Amino acid sequence: MKKITMFEHKKVLVLGLAKSGVAAAELLHKLGAFVTVNDSKPFDDNDDAKRLLEQGMHVICGRHPEDLLDEGFEVVVKNPGIPYSNIIVKDAIERGIPVWTEVELAYLVSEAPMIGITGSNGKTTTTTLLFNILNEGNKKPLIAGNIGTVACGVAEKAASDNVIVTELSSFQLMGTNEFKPHIAIWTNLFEAHIDYHGTMEEYANAKFNVTRNQDNEDFLIYNADQEIVASYVAQSKAQKIPFSSTRILEQGISCDADNIYWNREAFMARDVIALPGKHNVENAMCAIAAAKLLDTPQQAIEHVLATFAGVEHRTQFVTTLNNRKFYNDSKATNTLATRSALSAFKQPIVLLAGGLERGHSFEELREFMGNVHAVVVSGETAERFAEFAKSCGVETIERAEWVEEAVEKAYAMSNEGDVVLLSPACASWDQYSRFEVRGERFVKAVQALQQ
Repeated sequence: MKKITMFEHKKVLVLGLAKSGVAAAELLHKLGAFVTVNDSKPFDDNDDAKRLLEQGMHVICGRHPEDLLDEGFEVVVKNPGIPYSNIIVKDAIERGIPVWTEVELAYLVSEAPMIGITGSNGKTTTTTLLFNILNEGNKKPLIAGNIGTVACGVAEKAASDNVIVTELSSFQLMGTNEFKPHIAIWTNLFEAHIDYHGTMEEYANAKFNVTRNQDNEDFLIYNADQEIVASYVAQSKAQKIPFSSTRILEQGISCDADNIYWNREAFMARDVIALPGKHNVENAMCAIAAAKLLDTPQQAIEHVLATFAGVEHRTQFVTTLNNRKFYNDSKATNTLATRSALSAFKQPIVLLAGGLERGHSFEELREFMGNVHAVVVSGETAERFAEFAKSCGVETIERAEWVEEAVEKAYAMSNEGDVVLLSPACASWDQYSRFEVRGERFVKAVQALQQ
């Protein structure tokens, strides 16, 4: 960890705990800051707050006092999930107090170069692929960020010969100031999180922070097939590495039906990539480009791409049973993600769909429903998705209360050669606390079929 003195004897407020808040508070405390922690969870039920109090930090729990900032804080480090409409955050901005997320702290203390990966879709798969490739190539990678490992905690322990592969959400990036990854990856940009950011422009501006501070010694890998991404990328000072799945590029990485090309020269066969779908080819190209920039051996790249079965809950291959392939795509909490999953397969599909009712249309899926010959619906949107599936020409439609029942019905409805796909196009919160729980129960139910 870099020995920085900028926080010594400075008052810093950590707003919101969970993993990122605890890690940020502990790091700031080590750096000599006078840390105050403010969390909405009552102290008696807040083990994290109790532990931080024992370490000598000031803890305020159960409320957000309106006059909290009168104590003279110089920086606020907030949990990424706390919106900018929060009364403390708004007050800090009005007072000119910097409001950061812990990603900024990670950058400030890291001795290791950082790779920052963002995008509306594909960032988790890209992050995991790249980490595995670099690990196979003996590049000493560490993995951090929105993928579940707090970036500042990883950065605190990183050495100069490591490289930190960091998945970054727009929520995290919005709270950065000096953050400057050596390699940035911008997979794509679609409308998302408008309830948090307010407008598409604010959302895109937050994503742009992945490259905003880069210079000509840094690299930006970006989606050349999206005009909106290219328009933002034009403002970056980094060396630009475009990727495309629609045309062969003179510079950068691209593909056709047969090969992956690096600067227009065939680099590897496309069918080496085990993950199904065009979107996963794009994720793989991002990972390949970053790996090549770090001089990773081609053998390591190809080995990982040929053996990688997917990230949990993201078009994750589960098993083959009686010539039916089962895939867990529980992370598909919107139609865009389900559209990508459906387009990944040429085989007939039995689709498990439905979940939390948010009133959104399923029409974006219509042109991708051609291979779907049967559907099992559940959750609050069950009837509405059933009507939609019927309008798409799907004749076999069943209803199930829970995912276990849905798996049994889907298997009974399937034929040899089918794909049985959980890709709900809806959030899970009407029945399950998290999409991970829905996916885990799906996997267990599939495994039970084999017993």
